[in-house]
Amino acid sequence: MTYIITQTCVDVKDLACVEECPVDCIYEGNRMLYIHPDECVDCGACEPVCPVEAIYYEDDVPADQAEFYDVNVKFFDNLGSPGGAAKMGKIDADHPVVAALPPQGE
Repeated sequence: MTYIITQTCVDVKDLACVEECPVDCIYEGNRMLYIHPDECVDCGACEPVCPVEAIYYEDDVPADQAEFYDVNVKFFDNLGSPGGAAKMGKIDADHPVVAALPPQGE
């Protein structure tokens, strides 16, 4: 099981969750953050610090945001398990669903 970052993170990327994560499993893409499903230890530290309430436990993701489970998981298809976001830095990519979204919060 893992936590999922949903659409309300797109174009916001507050990074409070990154600072709170004890295992460095939250990676930064161009437009949003992604939680690596194999590196997440389900501690939940990221969820309460998100100012836009974009983070949910995978079983609690709202139905209208359900596709973001696959968005988070498949973002790592080409990256594998890098073993920590800090050493990767910002990744110059996003999942195609995120890349196709119009600018958020405008």
